[in-house]
Amino acid sequence: MPIYPFHRRDAGHQKPPADTPADIPETECLLKIFGRWLVHWIKISWADVVGMILLSIASNLIYKAPLASTRNFPITFTESGDIVYPEFAYPNRGWVISPSASGLLATLVPIGVIILAQMRIRSIWDMNNAIMGVLYATILGTLFQVIIKKLIGGFRPYFLEVCQPDIARASTHNTTALNGVGFNRIMYTVDVCTNPDKQALQNAMTSFPSGHSNVAFAGFVFLFLWMNAKLKVWANYRTSFWWLVLLFAPLLVAVLQACVLSVDQAHNWYDILVGAVIGTMMAFASYRVMYASVFDWRYNHIPLKRTKTFDYKPKIEKEYMEREVFVKKLGWGRRRRSGRRGLGWCRRGTPGGPQIASTVPTYNRQEGGVDNFGSGEAEQPRPRRSEEWAERSSVGAVQGDHMV
Repeated sequence: MPIYPFHRRDAGHQKPPADTPADIPETECLLKIFGRWLVHWIKISWADVVGMILLSIASNLIYKAPLASTRNFPITFTESGDIVYPEFAYPNRGWVISPSASGLLATLVPIGVIILAQMRIRSIWDMNNAIMGVLYATILGTLFQVIIKKLIGGFRPYFLEVCQPDIARASTHNTTALNGVGFNRIMYTVDVCTNPDKQALQNAMTSFPSGHSNVAFAGFVFLFLWMNAKLKVWANYRTSFWWLVLLFAPLLVAVLQACVLSVDQAHNWYDILVGAVIGTMMAFASYRVMYASVFDWRYNHIPLKRTKTFDYKPKIEKEYMEREVFVKKLGWGRRRRSGRRGLGWCRRGTPGGPQIASTVPTYNRQEGGVDNFGSGEAEQPRPRRSEEWAERSSVGAVQGDHMV
């Protein structure tokens, strides 16, 4: 361990070592480490990124395509001219939350929470898997729901107001031969609609399933699963009540975002329910692709690698309890001190960057710790604090005016 002068007058005669960290900027090390990681990430993830882009484009094109099915709707009047069948006769009040705002909310909020949590978790692979998982769930859910919309479809509660039907058109615009059919000939198709806006008519006939509900549950259920794994709410100890409250917050947001569609009468209840089921299924599937388990508290916090298999064991090893979790107690998580800087992407004098001597000892509380990006490579353990101070005391006693 280097010895530094205690008195200011002696400091001017001392020259810093040639390999002092001051000679090499730390940002250079960070950039090199991040650059190598980025190249590796592109090699293993470019196909996934291209696939997500293509599926997003395909979903948009499918949504703009014409409907594949023809549906009948009832029009019945009393002698006074009032509509008796009111299910599709609600007023068109517009969206409380627009489709674009709903998609951004269900995607950016979970991603934002994941990024903020990395200030404590400090694992770039966990952040990568979590963000990719949110995108997987929302993009796949959107693709499923737009295909069902176009092949199956359904009338929105305000359909008749958009349609503005005129029964007299049934005899002159009966292109489907399905107007004035059924019991008492009360079933008609869009042939009798007088609204010239074809896009508005098509939108009023694509209620099933709900895209708002689908994307809300895809994004926020994934966040729920991720938070459960990181907070260890259902693990091997009794957690705090407030952790449980925080865990269910994403589900509350998803339910509110979906059920608000029943307030503005943009969807029927069954549209909302089926959309929620699709989004939840995509969230579970995407989470399991990215992490070692969904509900197994021993392994559900561990992000899987593309180039390495994960070895499941009945008893969780200590190194897996110390990494990629938010909680830091009862063996979970590892408390970091000043020996780690930033996100742990680079530490002076480690294989991750330039080989330079450091006056600040790198350390790990336990053997078998995790280095850059949670790769699993171990650091050398730091000596116990009592041994370190004993060494300093002995050196100081010999050197007199000098100290460690």
